[in-house]
Amino acid sequence: MTHIFVAVVAVLSGIGIGLLIAWGWRRYRLRRQRMALVGRITSVSIDHVRDVLVPDGNGGVLHLDFVLLTPRGLLVIDLRDVSGNVFGSDQMSDWTVMDGAQRFTFTNPQSALYDRVAAVRAIAGSVPVEGRIVFTRRAAFPKGLPRFTLGEDSMLSDYPLGDRAVAERAAGQYRTFWENLKSQLAPSPLAKP
Repeated sequence: MTHIFVAVVAVLSGIGIGLLIAWGWRRYRLRRQRMALVGRITSVSIDHVRDVLVPDGNGGVLHLDFVLLTPRGLLVIDLRDVSGNVFGSDQMSDWTVMDGAQRFTFTNPQSALYDRVAAVRAIAGSVPVEGRIVFTRRAAFPKGLPRFTLGEDSMLSDYPLGDRAVAERAAGQYRTFWENLKSQLAPSPLAKP
């Protein structure tokens, strides 16, 4: 009887350890993928902030996934990580994602992007501020991309950094405004790991 109990405990312990190792490996892989994604997005910038709150000018705050300092000015990024075919346009109030049998909708993110860009613009002064909704590689737009929307792989072609020393000199004219903006941002509780 004791031998059976010991054998059962050993088997259950082995299963538990195996599940823990599998969970840890999966978590490690997801974290590495997330960091690679962040690296691809921020590779077009001289400096960046991530997962911050910006004052909205009305006593509230808005979450920003990324703000990048680029040679062209500031770039506000709203990152979307959805899997499947995305159907959306400038005029649609809701966009639809279809992934096999799964289907869901979300509010057109363009108006929220306009608000985020306006909040940054209010602090940035004369610095040019642009905004883009960036979808990860897991999303496809079979009917074409709506305005201000990019796939993550388009970041490098749409916002080429070029020679880093030249880019830093070009962005140098925005450095004072950039530091002022960063001083007015706070960490967001919506930060993604």
